[in-house]
Amino acid sequence: MDLAFRRCLASDADDLVAFLTGDRWPYHSSATVDAREARRWIAEGRFDSDETRSFWVTSGDDSMGLIRLMDLGDDTPLFDLRILGRYRGRGVGARAVAWLTPYLFTAFPEIGRIEGTTRQDNVAMRRIFRRCGYVKEAHYREAWPAEGGALHDAVGYAVLRRDWHSGTVTPPDWNDEAGVLGRHHVDGDAGGARRIGPGKGNRDRT
Repeated sequence: MDLAFRRCLASDADDLVAFLTGDRWPYHSSATVDAREARRWIAEGRFDSDETRSFWVTSGDDSMGLIRLMDLGDDTPLFDLRILGRYRGRGVGARAVAWLTPYLFTAFPEIGRIEGTTRQDNVAMRRIFRRCGYVKEAHYREAWPAEGGALHDAVGYAVLRRDWHSGTVTPPDWNDEAGVLGRHHVDGDAGGARRIGPGKGNRDRT
């Protein structure tokens, strides 16, 4: 299957509304999107702005998915990926991430890393992250709201420019607390405590 990636333009608004409203998105906060909400998102610049670019994932005349690249003025952009249900499980998502990663690092030389966040139970997306060289860096407990008021854990993945360039993967040290905290008093510096919420990759899940 030959895939192409085409910039989603303002003139694609009607096609974008049809895409968003024509399927269910079980691992997004809004599993279903109505036309009014979709047009509001478009008007707000969620798909095209100075900080955001979106691309259709196409094969021939078929639009199979949509990539949304966000925070492009930052050194750590984010991405969101939607694949239509009838094309899921066919490798389209992995090929989309394999395309967007070099696109971002090449088009934006100031970028040092790329982030993505998904629900803990989105096994397919987590496999795509790992297959494309992304590493789990964060776990947010009960941070992802879903329909019916349920809260799911969220997980954050990222790829570093140097890892992408060298073709290596350098995971974080998930077991550093014993070594780092063991050298300090248990109480630590109470004045340095701060509230930590979900990272930037967990901010926009529409």
